[in-house]
Amino acid sequence: MEKLTIVKVGGKIVEEKNSLQAFLHDFIAIKGHKVLVHGGGRSATALASKLGIESVMVNGRRITDSETLNVVIMVYGGLVNKTIVAQLQSLGINALGLTGADMNYMLSEKRPVEDIDYGFVGNVKAVDGSILADLIAKDIVPVLAPLTHDKKGNLLNTNADTIAGETAKALARFFEVTLIYCFEKKGVLQDKHDDDSVISKINRSQFDRYVSEGVIQGGMIPKLENAFDAIAAGVRQVIITKSDSIDGQAGTKII
Repeated sequence: MEKLTIVKVGGKIVEEKNSLQAFLHDFIAIKGHKVLVHGGGRSATALASKLGIESVMVNGRRITDSETLNVVIMVYGGLVNKTIVAQLQSLGINALGLTGADMNYMLSEKRPVEDIDYGFVGNVKAVDGSILADLIAKDIVPVLAPLTHDKKGNLLNTNADTIAGETAKALARFFEVTLIYCFEKKGVLQDKHDDDSVISKINRSQFDRYVSEGVIQGGMIPKLENAFDAIAAGVRQVIITKSDSIDGQAGTKII
């Protein structure tokens, strides 16, 4: 099978002009087919504040009421997504910005209320990998916003790490997939105060131990859970690394 690299990039990197340009130059240098998944949380929080809407986060997840949903649709599906697409076009890359509702490629359902009511947040139910594979075969680079839909006319805020993981699993039927989660750190850290304490490789049992010991915590836990799920579903490799190291030679490899 042909190789495909899916890169998920955090909002901070794509929301600043200089860091976005540097990242995209590295992104387009990746050999073979590519997909980009982005966040945009800081921009959403900033716009919400300007509109007088309070942003509430629980365990790193945004509580999404109807007003907040309108904000994230504007930011994720509009401002951030289309800025990235326009920048890629300027670099000679034919890109297409998508939410889950576009071509019905990612279907979700509103997260059920348990201990916390997250509001209009989606749990992914199905991904149509064939649609994305067809675009990729035409040398189009999909740029995926963290928005899905329920096929009842509603868009739902959906975690970008989950979008990347579910997309990787769906496309593993068609390509040899490498999934790269990139953010501000060099990888998963043994010591959060030491940026050079990168754990080079991690398996499931090590992950469980690190979580119990408090070495891995917060938003890194669901990121790694998505990574292990992707490996189990046939994704060839998953790497967590810094945004300027997306050549796959550094960071933490999930095994």
